[in-house]
Formats: sequence, C-alpha cells, structure tokens
Amino acid sequence: EKPVVDIDTTIAADPATVWKAMTRKKTAMFPETEIETHWKVGHPFTLTGSYEGKPFEDGGEIKAYEEEKELAFTHWSKKPGQKGQPESYHLVRYRLEPRGDKTHVSLTQFNEGKETSVDDKTKAEFKKNFQMMLEGLKQSAEAMH
Repeated sequence: EKPVVDIDTTIAADPATVWKAMTRKKTAMFPETEIETHWKVGHPFTLTGSYEGKPFEDGGEIKAYEEEKELAFTHWSKKPGQKGQPESYHLVRYRLEPRGDKTHVSLTQFNEGKETSVDDKTKAEFKKNFQMMLEGLKQSAEAMH
C-alpha cells in the first residue's frame, strides 16, 4: 500500500517531549484543536477546533499507541448526522526515533476504504497541510524543551 503523504522532520527535543506535545489535550498535531480520547488502541477520539474561522469536529480511532515511538489513527471530518466511520477515511501514522538529543519524526498518510485514489492536486494539498502540522509540532515541542 502506497502512502498518499510521506514526510519527516527532526525536532530539537527528546521523544518524551515530542510525545507530550502530541498527546496533550491541546494537541500540537493539529493546530488550534483539542483532542478527546483515552489514548488506547481501538478507542475513538474527537477533535474540535476551527479552521479558517469555521468550527469543525473530526473523528477517528486510535490504531497504534506505543509511547514515545508510534501513534497511528484513522481520521475523518464528521458530517452532520453521521454515525461512526464513513466509507472512505485517512490513516495517519507518526513514528518517533531518537537521534542523539533530537527526535526524528515521520508522518505518513494512507487513504483507506472505498475511495482511495486521489489526484495530484489533492495529494499536494494533503502534503501541504501535513507539513504545516509537522512544523507546528516541531515549534510546540521545541518551545516545551
């Protein structure tokens, strides 16, 4: 399975700090959002925040949780009246690797479900958004360090 997005960065903070920035309520993974979850595999999560001035609520489920090493989750935008997982959604995976006193972070996105093919324009849009998110995580973790 080929990822839609596969990007990485190096953060000047240890994995524990980066992990804390990712998993706190005001998560650094998504700018200006709050996450509600138990951080257990198989558990749902809800993301609330605003994007370009519009409030939103996203959902998903924790798929992998290995402290300071790997976090993977499904993710989708909730539509009014929608219950549970839609037919098509994303799987997002963060991997953390210590590099001396820094942390190498990779972020990969896969499309899952019925509609998995995306055009280059959509791919570029996803990549741009995830690069912005990775940059936000970097700034947040380095400020905590």
